[in-house]
Amino acid sequence: MKPVEPVKPYQSYVYAYPHKTAYRPLRPEPKLGEVWAHESRDALFLYLHIPFCEMRCGFCNLFTRTGAPEELTDAYLAALERQASAVQEALGDASFATAAFGGGTPTYLTAAELHRLCDIAYRFGDLAAIPLGVETSPATATTDRLTVLRDRGTTRVSIGVQSFVDAEARAAVRPQKRAEVEAALDRIRAVGFPVLNIDLIYGIDGQTPETWLHSLDSALTWKPEELYLYPLYVRPLTGLGRQARDWDDQRLELYRIGRDHLLANGYEQVSMRMFRLAGSGSGGTEYCCQTDGMVGLGCGARSYTSELHYSFEYAVGASQVRGIIDDYVGENDFGTARVGFVLNEDERRRRHLIQSLLQTSGLNRAAYRERFHTDAAADFSQETAAFADHGWLDLDDDVITLTAEGLAYSDAIGPALFSGRVRALMDSYEAR
Repeated sequence: MKPVEPVKPYQSYVYAYPHKTAYRPLRPEPKLGEVWAHESRDALFLYLHIPFCEMRCGFCNLFTRTGAPEELTDAYLAALERQASAVQEALGDASFATAAFGGGTPTYLTAAELHRLCDIAYRFGDLAAIPLGVETSPATATTDRLTVLRDRGTTRVSIGVQSFVDAEARAAVRPQKRAEVEAALDRIRAVGFPVLNIDLIYGIDGQTPETWLHSLDSALTWKPEELYLYPLYVRPLTGLGRQARDWDDQRLELYRIGRDHLLANGYEQVSMRMFRLAGSGSGGTEYCCQTDGMVGLGCGARSYTSELHYSFEYAVGASQVRGIIDDYVGENDFGTARVGFVLNEDERRRRHLIQSLLQTSGLNRAAYRERFHTDAAADFSQETAAFADHGWLDLDDDVITLTAEGLAYSDAIGPALFSGRVRALMDSYEAR
Protein backbone atom coordinates (compact mmCIF):
# COMPACT_ATOMS: atom_id res chain seq x y z
CA MET A 1 0.00 0.00 0.00
CA LYS A 2 1.40 3.41 -0.90
CA PRO A 3 2.33 5.69 2.00
CA VAL A 4 -0.31 8.17 3.17
CA GLU A 5 0.66 11.77 2.53
CA PRO A 6 0.65 14.07 5.58
CA VAL A 7 -2.34 16.40 5.81
CA LYS A 8 -2.51 19.85 7.38
CA PRO A 9 -5.02 19.42 10.22
CA TYR A 10 -6.24 23.03 10.38
CA GLN A 11 -7.65 24.05 7.03
CA SER A 12 -11.11 25.43 7.81
CA TYR A 13 -13.72 25.32 10.55
CA VAL A 14 -16.82 23.91 8.84
CA TYR A 15 -19.72 25.10 10.97
CA ALA A 16 -22.03 25.27 7.95
CA TYR A 17 -21.98 24.02 4.38
CA PRO A 18 -21.57 25.79 2.09
CA HIS A 19 -19.78 28.81 3.56
CA LYS A 20 -21.16 32.28 2.83
CA THR A 21 -18.22 32.94 0.49
CA ALA A 22 -19.94 30.50 -1.90
CA TYR A 23 -23.14 32.58 -1.87
CA ARG A 24 -23.89 34.83 -4.83
CA PRO A 25 -26.63 37.36 -5.67
CA LEU A 26 -29.86 35.59 -6.62
CA ARG A 27 -31.29 36.74 -9.94
CA PRO A 28 -34.21 37.10 -9.96
CA GLU A 29 -34.67 37.42 -6.22
CA PRO A 30 -37.19 34.74 -5.18
CA LYS A 31 -40.05 35.77 -2.91
CA LEU A 32 -39.83 34.27 0.57
CA GLY A 33 -43.34 32.87 0.28
CA GLU A 34 -42.23 30.86 -2.75
CA VAL A 35 -38.97 29.79 -1.08
CA TRP A 36 -40.83 28.28 1.87
CA ALA A 37 -44.00 27.16 0.08
CA HIS A 38 -43.11 23.47 -0.16
CA GLU A 39 -40.81 23.22 2.86
CA SER A 40 -41.48 21.49 6.15
CA ARG A 41 -42.02 24.19 8.76
CA ASP A 42 -41.82 21.94 11.79
CA ALA A 43 -38.88 21.90 14.21
CA LEU A 44 -37.22 25.01 12.74
CA PHE A 45 -34.28 26.88 14.23
CA LEU A 46 -34.88 30.61 14.87
CA TYR A 47 -31.71 32.73 14.85
CA LEU A 48 -31.49 36.48 15.51
CA HIS A 49 -28.19 38.18 14.70
CA ILE A 50 -26.85 41.28 16.48
CA PRO A 51 -23.77 42.58 14.61
CA PHE A 52 -22.27 44.72 17.38
CA CYS A 53 -19.36 44.14 19.79
CA GLU A 54 -17.58 46.31 22.33
CA MET A 55 -14.27 45.27 20.72
CA ARG A 56 -13.02 43.15 17.85
CA CYS A 57 -10.78 40.25 18.83
CA GLY A 58 -7.64 39.65 16.81
CA PHE A 59 -8.84 36.24 15.58
CA CYS A 60 -12.39 37.30 14.71
CA ASN A 61 -13.68 37.14 11.14
CA LEU A 62 -17.36 37.28 12.06
CA PHE A 63 -19.76 39.76 10.53
CA THR A 64 -19.64 42.42 13.25
CA ARG A 65 -18.72 46.05 13.89
CA THR A 66 -17.11 47.60 16.95
CA GLY A 67 -19.39 49.95 18.80
CA ALA A 68 -22.67 51.48 17.74
CA PRO A 69 -24.37 54.75 18.66
CA GLU A 70 -27.74 54.39 20.39
CA GLU A 71 -29.60 55.57 17.32
CA LEU A 72 -28.04 52.75 15.26
CA THR A 73 -29.06 49.97 17.66
CA ASP A 74 -32.57 51.45 17.72
CA ALA A 75 -32.67 51.55 13.92
CA TYR A 76 -31.30 48.00 13.72
CA LEU A 77 -34.02 46.64 16.01
CA ALA A 78 -36.63 48.50 13.96
CA ALA A 79 -35.29 46.80 10.83
CA LEU A 80 -35.42 43.44 12.63
CA GLU A 81 -39.09 44.12 13.38
CA ARG A 82 -39.79 44.87 9.72
CA GLN A 83 -37.94 41.75 8.62
CA ALA A 84 -39.78 39.62 11.19
CA SER A 85 -43.12 40.80 9.79
CA ALA A 86 -42.11 39.85 6.25
CA VAL A 87 -40.80 36.45 7.34
CA GLN A 88 -43.92 35.71 9.39
CA GLU A 89 -46.08 36.44 6.37
CA ALA A 90 -43.97 34.13 4.20
CA LEU A 91 -43.83 31.26 6.69
CA GLY A 92 -47.44 31.10 7.78
CA ASP A 93 -47.88 28.35 10.36
CA ALA A 94 -44.48 27.23 11.63
CA SER A 95 -43.08 25.69 14.79
CA PHE A 96 -39.62 26.03 16.26
CA ALA A 97 -37.52 23.49 18.15
CA THR A 98 -34.80 25.88 19.29
CA ALA A 99 -33.71 29.50 19.09
CA ALA A 100 -30.54 31.54 19.53
CA PHE A 101 -29.31 35.11 19.68
CA GLY A 102 -25.83 35.43 18.19
CA GLY A 103 -23.49 37.94 16.70
CA GLY A 104 -21.46 39.88 17.31
CA THR A 105 -22.46 40.09 20.92
CA PRO A 106 -26.22 40.17 21.62
CA THR A 107 -25.60 41.46 25.14
CA TYR A 108 -24.01 44.56 23.62
CA LEU A 109 -27.66 45.68 23.68
CA THR A 110 -28.96 47.29 26.84
CA ALA A 111 -31.45 45.49 29.09
CA ALA A 112 -34.31 47.46 27.55
CA GLU A 113 -33.10 46.64 24.04
CA LEU A 114 -32.84 42.96 24.96
CA HIS A 115 -36.49 43.04 26.03
CA ARG A 116 -37.29 44.45 22.59
CA LEU A 117 -35.20 41.74 20.91
CA CYS A 118 -37.10 39.07 22.85
CA ASP A 119 -40.40 40.64 21.82
CA ILE A 120 -39.36 40.24 18.18
CA ALA A 121 -38.41 36.60 18.71
CA TYR A 122 -41.62 35.88 20.63
CA ARG A 123 -43.60 36.72 17.49
CA PHE A 124 -42.60 33.26 16.29
CA GLY A 125 -43.65 31.39 19.43
CA ASP A 126 -43.16 31.05 23.15
CA LEU A 127 -39.41 31.03 23.71
CA ALA A 128 -39.97 29.77 27.25
CA ALA A 129 -41.20 26.50 25.72
CA ILE A 130 -38.06 25.79 23.68
CA PRO A 131 -34.29 25.98 24.30
CA LEU A 132 -32.93 29.49 23.76
CA GLY A 133 -29.18 30.15 23.62
CA VAL A 134 -27.54 33.57 23.90
CA GLU A 135 -23.92 34.59 23.37
CA THR A 136 -22.27 37.07 25.72
CA SER A 137 -18.89 38.51 26.66
CA PRO A 138 -17.27 39.28 30.03
CA ALA A 139 -17.77 43.03 29.71
CA THR A 140 -21.44 42.85 28.68
CA ALA A 141 -22.63 40.04 30.97
CA THR A 142 -24.15 42.49 33.45
CA THR A 143 -26.75 41.47 36.01
CA ASP A 144 -29.54 43.56 34.48
CA ARG A 145 -28.99 42.10 31.01
CA LEU A 146 -28.67 38.54 32.30
CA THR A 147 -31.83 38.91 34.37
CA VAL A 148 -33.81 39.99 31.31
CA LEU A 149 -32.53 36.98 29.39
CA ARG A 150 -33.34 34.56 32.20
CA ASP A 151 -36.83 35.99 32.68
CA ARG A 152 -37.51 35.80 28.93
CA GLY A 153 -36.70 32.10 28.66
CA THR A 154 -32.95 31.80 27.99
CA THR A 155 -31.73 28.29 28.80
CA ARG A 156 -28.11 28.50 27.63
CA VAL A 157 -25.54 31.28 27.97
CA SER A 158 -22.28 31.02 26.05
CA ILE A 159 -19.39 33.26 27.07
CA GLY A 160 -16.22 33.78 25.10
CA VAL A 161 -13.37 33.65 27.62
CA GLN A 162 -10.64 32.21 25.33
CA SER A 163 -7.96 32.27 28.06
CA PHE A 164 -7.74 32.80 31.81
CA VAL A 165 -4.17 34.05 31.37
CA ASP A 166 -4.09 37.81 30.84
CA ALA A 167 -0.95 37.72 28.67
CA GLU A 168 -2.57 35.17 26.35
CA ALA A 169 -5.74 37.25 26.10
CA ARG A 170 -3.61 40.21 25.04
CA ALA A 171 -1.74 38.05 22.50
CA ALA A 172 -5.10 37.12 20.95
CA VAL A 173 -5.95 40.85 20.83
CA ARG A 174 -8.66 40.39 23.44
CA PRO A 175 -7.72 42.96 26.10
CA GLN A 176 -9.61 41.63 29.12
CA LYS A 177 -8.59 40.92 32.69
CA ARG A 178 -9.09 37.60 34.44
CA ALA A 179 -10.88 39.38 37.29
CA GLU A 180 -13.43 40.73 34.80
CA VAL A 181 -13.96 37.23 33.38
CA GLU A 182 -14.44 35.67 36.80
CA ALA A 183 -16.88 38.37 37.88
CA ALA A 184 -18.95 37.75 34.74
CA LEU A 185 -19.01 34.00 35.36
CA ASP A 186 -20.09 34.61 38.95
CA ARG A 187 -22.95 36.79 37.71
CA ILE A 188 -24.07 34.18 35.17
CA ARG A 189 -24.18 31.47 37.81
CA ALA A 190 -25.88 33.78 40.32
CA VAL A 191 -28.66 34.80 37.91
CA GLY A 192 -29.13 31.14 37.02
CA PHE A 193 -29.32 29.39 33.65
CA PRO A 194 -29.64 25.64 33.02
CA VAL A 195 -26.59 25.58 30.73
CA LEU A 196 -23.37 27.57 30.87
CA ASN A 197 -20.92 27.21 27.99
CA ILE A 198 -17.38 28.55 28.14
CA ASP A 199 -15.33 29.06 24.97
CA LEU A 200 -11.57 28.58 25.18
CA ILE A 201 -8.91 28.90 22.47
CA TYR A 202 -5.70 26.88 22.07
CA GLY A 203 -2.74 27.79 19.91
CA ILE A 204 -2.36 31.37 21.17
CA ASP A 205 1.14 32.79 20.80
CA GLY A 206 3.08 32.04 23.99
CA GLN A 207 0.61 29.43 25.24
CA THR A 208 2.13 26.29 26.72
CA PRO A 209 0.67 22.95 27.83
CA GLU A 210 0.92 24.22 31.41
CA THR A 211 -0.94 27.48 30.76
CA TRP A 212 -3.53 25.64 28.65
CA LEU A 213 -4.23 23.25 31.53
CA HIS A 214 -4.42 26.27 33.83
CA SER A 215 -7.18 27.79 31.68
CA LEU A 216 -9.02 24.47 31.49
CA ASP A 217 -8.91 24.00 35.26
CA SER A 218 -9.96 27.59 35.80
CA ALA A 219 -13.00 27.06 33.57
CA LEU A 220 -13.88 23.84 35.41
CA THR A 221 -14.17 25.84 38.63
CA TRP A 222 -17.60 26.99 37.41
CA LYS A 223 -18.66 23.44 36.46
CA PRO A 224 -19.90 24.49 33.01
CA GLU A 225 -22.36 22.15 31.38
CA GLU A 226 -20.55 22.71 28.07
CA LEU A 227 -17.09 23.69 26.94
CA TYR A 228 -15.99 24.57 23.42
CA LEU A 229 -12.29 24.27 22.63
CA TYR A 230 -11.38 26.26 19.51
CA PRO A 231 -8.06 26.14 17.66
CA LEU A 232 -6.71 29.59 16.90
CA TYR A 233 -7.15 30.49 13.24
CA VAL A 234 -5.33 33.43 11.73
CA ARG A 235 -7.52 34.66 8.89
CA PRO A 236 -7.26 37.46 6.31
CA LEU A 237 -8.53 40.90 7.37
CA THR A 238 -8.28 40.07 11.10
CA GLY A 239 -6.02 41.60 13.72
CA LEU A 240 -3.68 38.58 13.65
CA GLY A 241 -3.87 38.12 9.90
CA ARG A 242 -0.44 39.57 9.15
CA GLN A 243 1.44 37.14 11.35
CA ALA A 244 3.15 34.33 9.47
CA ARG A 245 3.56 31.20 11.57
CA ASP A 246 2.60 27.54 11.34
CA TRP A 247 0.92 26.50 14.57
CA ASP A 248 -0.15 22.99 13.48
CA ASP A 249 2.03 20.90 15.79
CA GLN A 250 1.33 23.14 18.78
CA ARG A 251 -2.40 23.12 18.19
CA LEU A 252 -2.60 19.35 17.79
CA GLU A 253 -0.68 18.83 21.03
CA LEU A 254 -2.90 21.27 22.92
CA TYR A 255 -6.07 19.80 21.40
CA ARG A 256 -5.16 16.34 22.67
CA ILE A 257 -4.26 17.68 26.10
CA GLY A 258 -7.58 19.51 26.33
CA ARG A 259 -9.61 16.59 25.04
CA ASP A 260 -8.04 14.09 27.42
CA HIS A 261 -8.33 16.47 30.36
CA LEU A 262 -12.04 17.06 29.85
CA LEU A 263 -12.76 13.37 29.27
CA ALA A 264 -10.97 12.60 32.54
CA ASN A 265 -13.10 15.22 34.31
CA GLY A 266 -16.49 13.79 33.36
CA TYR A 267 -17.15 15.40 30.00
CA GLU A 268 -18.29 13.67 26.82
CA GLN A 269 -17.00 14.70 23.41
CA VAL A 270 -19.74 15.78 20.99
CA SER A 271 -17.49 17.06 18.20
CA MET A 272 -13.91 18.18 17.75
CA ARG A 273 -14.80 21.42 19.55
CA MET A 274 -17.73 20.63 21.82
CA PHE A 275 -17.61 18.83 25.17
CA ARG A 276 -20.68 18.28 27.35
CA LEU A 277 -20.78 17.38 31.03
CA ALA A 278 -22.02 13.80 31.28
CA GLY A 279 -25.63 13.64 32.42
CA SER A 280 -26.39 17.30 31.74
CA GLY A 281 -28.40 16.52 28.58
CA SER A 282 -28.59 18.49 25.34
CA GLY A 283 -31.04 21.12 26.53
CA GLY A 284 -34.04 19.32 25.10
CA THR A 285 -33.66 20.48 21.52
CA GLU A 286 -35.11 18.29 18.79
CA TYR A 287 -33.52 20.32 16.00
CA CYS A 288 -31.45 18.34 13.48
CA CYS A 289 -29.16 20.54 11.39
CA GLN A 290 -28.98 17.90 8.64
CA THR A 291 -32.69 17.90 7.88
CA ASP A 292 -34.49 20.79 9.60
CA GLY A 293 -34.72 24.35 8.34
CA MET A 294 -33.41 27.57 9.83
CA VAL A 295 -34.94 31.04 9.87
CA GLY A 296 -32.42 33.84 10.33
CA LEU A 297 -33.21 37.47 11.13
CA GLY A 298 -30.62 40.21 10.90
CA CYS A 299 -28.10 41.27 8.28
CA GLY A 300 -25.55 38.65 9.34
CA ALA A 301 -28.00 35.76 9.67
CA ARG A 302 -28.50 33.00 7.15
CA SER A 303 -31.62 30.93 6.49
CA TYR A 304 -31.81 27.32 5.30
CA THR A 305 -34.39 25.43 3.32
CA SER A 306 -33.75 22.02 1.78
CA GLU A 307 -32.88 23.60 -1.57
CA LEU A 308 -31.78 27.17 -0.83
CA HIS A 309 -29.45 28.78 1.70
CA TYR A 310 -29.78 32.57 1.71
CA SER A 311 -28.66 35.65 3.58
CA PHE A 312 -27.49 39.20 2.93
CA GLU A 313 -24.08 40.30 1.67
CA TYR A 314 -21.06 39.03 3.61
CA ALA A 315 -17.92 40.95 4.59
CA VAL A 316 -15.19 41.01 7.22
CA GLY A 317 -13.53 44.39 6.64
CA ALA A 318 -14.83 47.11 8.98
CA SER A 319 -15.94 49.66 6.35
CA GLN A 320 -17.73 47.03 4.26
CA VAL A 321 -19.52 45.62 7.31
CA ARG A 322 -20.68 49.09 8.29
CA GLY A 323 -21.99 49.68 4.78
CA ILE A 324 -24.01 46.46 4.81
CA ILE A 325 -25.47 47.30 8.24
CA ASP A 326 -26.41 50.78 7.01
CA ASP A 327 -28.15 49.26 4.00
CA TYR A 328 -30.02 46.82 6.24
CA VAL A 329 -31.35 49.44 8.66
CA GLY A 330 -32.57 51.53 5.71
CA GLU A 331 -34.40 48.62 4.06
CA ASN A 332 -38.20 48.43 4.01
CA ASP A 333 -38.81 45.43 1.76
CA PHE A 334 -37.64 42.14 3.26
CA GLY A 335 -39.88 39.94 1.16
CA THR A 336 -37.21 38.32 -1.04
CA ALA A 337 -34.01 36.29 -0.69
CA ARG A 338 -31.08 38.44 -1.83
CA VAL A 339 -27.88 36.38 -1.74
CA GLY A 340 -27.62 32.62 -1.53
CA PHE A 341 -26.73 29.19 -2.82
CA VAL A 342 -29.04 26.69 -4.51
CA LEU A 343 -28.35 23.12 -3.40
CA ASN A 344 -28.73 20.40 -6.00
CA GLU A 345 -29.06 16.74 -5.03
CA ASP A 346 -25.29 16.22 -4.74
CA GLU A 347 -24.89 19.28 -2.50
CA ARG A 348 -27.72 18.15 -0.24
CA ARG A 349 -26.03 14.77 0.19
CA ARG A 350 -22.68 16.40 0.89
CA ARG A 351 -24.18 18.70 3.47
CA HIS A 352 -25.88 15.80 5.23
CA LEU A 353 -22.62 13.84 5.27
CA ILE A 354 -20.53 16.76 6.54
CA GLN A 355 -22.98 17.82 9.24
CA SER A 356 -23.30 14.23 10.46
CA LEU A 357 -19.73 12.99 10.18
CA LEU A 358 -18.21 15.87 12.14
CA GLN A 359 -20.24 14.84 15.21
CA THR A 360 -19.18 11.92 17.40
CA SER A 361 -22.58 10.30 16.79
CA GLY A 362 -21.66 10.03 13.10
CA LEU A 363 -23.84 9.37 10.08
CA ASN A 364 -26.78 7.00 10.46
CA ARG A 365 -26.78 5.01 7.23
CA ALA A 366 -30.43 4.00 7.45
CA ALA A 367 -31.53 7.62 7.90
CA TYR A 368 -29.37 8.65 4.95
CA ARG A 369 -30.89 5.88 2.78
CA GLU A 370 -34.39 6.89 3.81
CA ARG A 371 -33.74 10.46 2.76
CA PHE A 372 -31.68 9.99 -0.40
CA HIS A 373 -32.43 6.35 -1.42
CA THR A 374 -28.71 5.61 -1.74
CA ASP A 375 -25.86 4.61 0.56
CA ALA A 376 -23.51 7.30 1.88
CA ALA A 377 -20.40 5.11 1.64
CA ALA A 378 -21.18 4.35 -2.02
CA ASP A 379 -21.99 7.99 -2.83
CA PHE A 380 -18.67 9.14 -1.40
CA SER A 381 -16.55 6.04 -1.91
CA GLN A 382 -13.35 7.90 -2.86
CA GLU A 383 -13.51 10.21 0.12
CA THR A 384 -14.37 7.53 2.65
CA ALA A 385 -11.59 5.27 1.30
CA ALA A 386 -9.07 8.11 1.67
CA PHE A 387 -10.24 8.82 5.23
CA ALA A 388 -9.99 5.13 6.10
CA ASP A 389 -6.42 5.04 4.74
CA HIS A 390 -5.52 7.82 7.17
CA GLY A 391 -7.11 5.93 10.07
CA TRP A 392 -9.81 8.55 10.43
CA LEU A 393 -12.94 6.51 9.74
CA ASP A 394 -14.92 3.61 11.20
CA LEU A 395 -17.25 2.19 8.57
CA ASP A 396 -19.94 0.16 10.34
CA ASP A 397 -23.03 -1.39 8.75
CA ASP A 398 -25.26 0.99 10.73
CA VAL A 399 -23.20 4.13 11.25
CA ILE A 400 -20.16 5.89 9.81
CA THR A 401 -18.10 7.62 12.49
CA LEU A 402 -14.77 9.33 12.85
CA THR A 403 -12.10 7.70 14.96
CA ALA A 404 -10.48 9.69 17.76
CA GLU A 405 -7.75 10.71 15.32
CA GLY A 406 -10.37 11.51 12.70
CA LEU A 407 -12.05 13.93 15.11
CA ALA A 408 -8.68 15.62 15.62
CA TYR A 409 -8.54 16.15 11.85
CA SER A 410 -12.14 17.43 11.50
CA ASP A 411 -10.91 20.72 10.03
CA ALA A 412 -9.24 18.80 7.19
CA ILE A 413 -12.04 16.26 6.68
CA GLY A 414 -14.80 18.85 6.36
CA PRO A 415 -13.10 20.86 3.58
CA ALA A 416 -12.11 17.63 1.78
CA LEU A 417 -15.83 16.93 1.30
CA PHE A 418 -16.57 20.26 -0.38
CA SER A 419 -17.75 19.94 -3.97
CA GLY A 420 -15.71 21.34 -6.82
CA ARG A 421 -18.45 23.87 -7.43
CA VAL A 422 -18.30 25.19 -3.87
CA ARG A 423 -14.50 25.31 -3.89
CA ALA A 424 -14.50 27.31 -7.12
CA LEU A 425 -17.02 29.82 -5.74
CA MET A 426 -15.08 30.21 -2.50
CA ASP A 427 -11.79 30.62 -4.38
CA SER A 428 -13.29 33.31 -6.62
CA TYR A 429 -14.83 35.22 -3.72
CA GLU A 430 -13.13 38.55 -3.21
CA ALA A 431 -12.51 39.02 0.51
CA ARG A 432 -13.56 42.43 1.73
